[in-house]
Formats: sequence, C-alpha cells, structure tokens
Amino acid sequence: MNFSGKYQMQSQENFETFMKAVGMPDDLIQKGKDIKGVTEVVHNGNHFKFTIITGSKVIQNEVTLGEECEIEFLTGEKVKTVVQLEGGNKLVTTIKGIKSVTEFNGDTATSTMTLGDIVFKRISKKI
Repeated sequence: MNFSGKYQMQSQENFETFMKAVGMPDDLIQKGKDIKGVTEVVHNGNHFKFTIITGSKVIQNEVTLGEECEIEFLTGEKVKTVVQLEGGNKLVTTIKGIKSVTEFNGDTATSTMTLGDIVFKRISKKI
C-alpha cells in the first residue's frame, strides 16, 4: 500500500485540551483550532516525507521505518523517535510519552495522539 498524497483535515476532537497538555501557548491554540491543515505524504518504500502546512507554518519531517530519526514536534521542539508500520496501514510512534498512530484507509488518514487519558483525534481526506 502506498500512502502518498495530500490530505486535508476534515474534523478533529479534543484539539484545545490536548494542545494545552503538551504545552502549546494559548494564542497558538486559538490560531490553530479552526485551520484546515494540509499534510503532504511522499511514501517511497520504507521512507516517508511529511510536509505539514497549517496556515503560514510549514513543518517538514522525514522518517525511515524502524530507524531513529529527528522530527519537529507540535511545539516546534526537535525530538528523536522511531516510527514503525503496524498492520500494513498504521504508522506508530511514541514521542515524549505521547502515543501517535496514523491509520490510512483508502482516501482517509486518521491520526490519534494519546497522552495519559487525553485523546486527540484528527481525520483527514485525500484531496
């Protein structure tokens, strides 16, 4: 399965609560809560390049499955992690105690981030 494409956020749950919990400043939470961000995925074998566009902010991260990589976290901080593929369609990692799972099904990408009992869910559709 190839996950390449551009995905635009359609809906999200618990954005504000989750972003506060990870230390995002209130002004950035307010700016970001209504933006329909776009994520471009370029998938080539075990290598993934993600370009995340949220308003004027652009984050680019590249990962190779099973290898340690450094990515830019939601707060702008650079963190090291290892991304795994599970079930043939889920990218899974843990960053700073947050479990992140992105599941691809057809033209839908569902991202779930869990920190303690706070679950942030974002559903995006291929455009």
